[in-house]
Amino acid sequence: MIFMTSKEMRENPLFMRNNFKTSGRWELPLIKRQKLNSEDIALIPYSDTRAHDSASNTQRGVHFFVDDYRFTGIYNNPEKSPGRLMQYAFLLSPDYSTYADMNDWRQLESVAHSRWVGAFWQSKEAIVYPTISWSTPSSYDFCFEGIERGSIVAVGMIGCKQNKISFMRGYNVMLDKIDPEKVIVFGRPYPEMKGSLITVDYSDSRREAV
Repeated sequence: MIFMTSKEMRENPLFMRNNFKTSGRWELPLIKRQKLNSEDIALIPYSDTRAHDSASNTQRGVHFFVDDYRFTGIYNNPEKSPGRLMQYAFLLSPDYSTYADMNDWRQLESVAHSRWVGAFWQSKEAIVYPTISWSTPSSYDFCFEGIERGSIVAVGMIGCKQNKISFMRGYNVMLDKIDPEKVIVFGRPYPEMKGSLITVDYSDSRREAV
């Protein structure tokens, strides 16, 4: 086992995680606003990505609306992910869970990890659109930070169907705080959802045979 001195730890960027521009009260890493070349998009789940994937699959974006355990290594070992993921058209930032029964500090950690990974991928010249998630109103203080106003963002409808009121409350706050240019909606949106929506159906987010 290798131990680092306190000086070595402060000089280690993967310990400090302070190598990107930040924003807001919590100084979350900033995912910069990027354009969308076409609204005719398709997604593939991170769990279905492969090294040297087919041309049809690499034309898609990668989403992380899957169980957290499938992508925990991305934050812990970030240098391992670009080689496989940079081949795809764009990336959504990881959707680390922000469950309502988590303490706020734990939800803040999930948001911070998502923003840091997104900023890291952008530093590798990937196109990245931030994934937004929230829980109770107490999470609104941080869950919309680290994103430039007018950005293209993504939201997932998985799991929100059981609490429409809570979802719509947070969604409307998101519109007010971020004013997104487009919202990539993974799943069927509620009719009440405002904004310029790009809907991606669950059934379309499957790996094509090669």
